[in-house]
Amino acid sequence: MSIYINKDTRVITQGITGKTGQFHTEKCQEYANGKNCFVAGVNPKKAGERIFDIPIFASVKDAKAQTGATVSVIYVPPAGAADAIWEAVEADLELVICITEGIPVRDMLNLRNRMKNKETKGGGKTLLLGPNCPGLITPDEIKIGIMPGHIHRKGRIGVVSRSGTLTYEAVAQLTEIGLGQSSAVGIGGDPINGLKHIDVMQAFNDDPETDAVIMIGEIGGPDEADAARWCKDNMKKPVVGFIAGVTAPPGKRMGHAGALISGGADTADAKLAIMEECGFKVTRNPSEMGKLLKSLL
Repeated sequence: MSIYINKDTRVITQGITGKTGQFHTEKCQEYANGKNCFVAGVNPKKAGERIFDIPIFASVKDAKAQTGATVSVIYVPPAGAADAIWEAVEADLELVICITEGIPVRDMLNLRNRMKNKETKGGGKTLLLGPNCPGLITPDEIKIGIMPGHIHRKGRIGVVSRSGTLTYEAVAQLTEIGLGQSSAVGIGGDPINGLKHIDVMQAFNDDPETDAVIMIGEIGGPDEADAARWCKDNMKKPVVGFIAGVTAPPGKRMGHAGALISGGADTADAKLAIMEECGFKVTRNPSEMGKLLKSLL
């Protein structure tokens, strides 16, 4: 069992013919069941061609109809990425993973409103992961995104993080001490994004093959606090929490566009305090995440 994706998931790559899309699609094909999982690419100008033996279609709708794919991953450059997400949403895919960094906030705002309107009118719900995220992986089954496959190991610990690098850090620590991962999810650090910590924590809570979770956040925004409060009332599994940016001064943006302290409650200290109140085992030292989790099992 896993959350969101598994060895039977069928994936479309939007932007497959670009340099980044080619590189990462090939790496994902080489990982675990990737050869069977990556079934289509999209590029209107190259429909009918093949790349890495993957057929290229003119649109997401065509790709879905021909292959039965339910998930897409997007490597389209920033100017066209929001339109690429919308194309996948219009095709009623179950999950869209957008790796692209630097999408204009206004584009994402418009997209979010269009997605909400579609749902309100009774259209199918598409989950969005990202943008500006590393993707997600279910070890030994499938990886969709840019994370290094070799550090992952099958197991029963969930990882969710706003930071790509810290996702890999938590995963590597767990693997090193003999604990594998059920799934690892990078939700991205943009101010307007799809799945939040709370959504992924709910999925891990419902997953019978996840025993505990490492939740990694950053300064800026209310998401980690919202997730922690939900966990206090609902989470049945132990959680280790870490917030990046303890030393960041107010008003200073740190790395991600969403990592900006605007009020008192979105500093690292405030978030760590809320997580602790809600029953998380928190650490201020990112090198301790794996060991701390092991001590809770």
